[in-house]
Amino acid sequence: MNQHTRAATAPIPFIDVAAQRRRLGRAIDDAVARVLEHCQFIMGPEVRAAEADLAAFCGARHVITCASGTDALLLPLMAKGIGPGDAVVCPAFTFHATAEVVALLGATPVFADVDEASFNLDPASLERAIATARRHGLRLRAVIPVDLFGQPADYRAIEPIARAANMFVLADAAQSFGASCRNRAVGTLADASATSFFPAKPLGVYGDGGAVCTDDDELAEVIRTLRVHGERERYDCVRIGLNGRFDTIQAAVLIEKLKIFREEITARERIAQRYSAALADVTAVPRLVDGMTSVWAQYTIRLPRTRRDGFVNAVKAQGIPTAIHYPRPVHQQAPYRGLPVADGGLPVTERLSEEVVSLPMHAYLDEPTQDRIVETVRRALAA
Repeated sequence: MNQHTRAATAPIPFIDVAAQRRRLGRAIDDAVARVLEHCQFIMGPEVRAAEADLAAFCGARHVITCASGTDALLLPLMAKGIGPGDAVVCPAFTFHATAEVVALLGATPVFADVDEASFNLDPASLERAIATARRHGLRLRAVIPVDLFGQPADYRAIEPIARAANMFVLADAAQSFGASCRNRAVGTLADASATSFFPAKPLGVYGDGGAVCTDDDELAEVIRTLRVHGERERYDCVRIGLNGRFDTIQAAVLIEKLKIFREEITARERIAQRYSAALADVTAVPRLVDGMTSVWAQYTIRLPRTRRDGFVNAVKAQGIPTAIHYPRPVHQQAPYRGLPVADGGLPVTERLSEEVVSLPMHAYLDEPTQDRIVETVRRALAA
């Protein structure tokens, strides 16, 4: 194999975290060094500073950081007292952490279908899921729309349905922080929004982390106590909580990453537009709902079920990685089988799980590398 052939098939990263690390360089080193100097590793000053910066970025009144995106989903449900006998509606086309936090509290996830175009919670299926929950004798307490792949769910349609049923709206914004819905930023679209700083997220750190955004003063205060063992002050426990604190070193990293985040969102949008322009004539490309922006956590195309495995193998042989989110929907995962499903079933979810394929996407995907991906994808589809 000659040098040109090796270069043409050399593996490329699906998400290039190292490219961003090279860009930030000394800024990250200095931020971490400051924490090592003051040694306030738990709830140090960088945690409060990161929360203030995040609130300024998205416009939420309160941002409460925590140990992970999963904790960010769990804490608001704990604060609302959700538990056994309660129903929480979730889309089934998502990572299972969305339903996991419901089950951990002893409540019942009720699964709804998603919209064919956006992959996000279908308001009509939400209404059917509410009817299902009532038929099972469950108390309707909350709905967790998921902003899948970086585009917000349609909260303008979801909110009145939830309000009519007296349901709390918790946005699972693990993939969408930095996006907007009709000029309102993610973090301000629901009663509370949970996001994740897992390294592969659009705004990720170098470990785990998450945050809850809300304008509700009382809810924010309860969550602040819950994340520190239910303590209002040291050794003054006012409720049952958990150890859900955000690490100070990760907060320092986040502060530096947030400074360049808007530039990275612009780059992701440019890369997504190039993909769509180059691939729309050969496959089903993502579509944004009117009034929505996306941070493009994933760039996801759709292929017929019978062609997906062959496509994945063909591009892999040429050094192009792909990912499939999610090959088995949550309602088909072993711990969740038999739980209530919206009337009419989840046909879109089940179809998408067999058709979607995500291509490499990150803010540092240069045009020559993207062109190589596009050419490989087009050849594989033509074959």
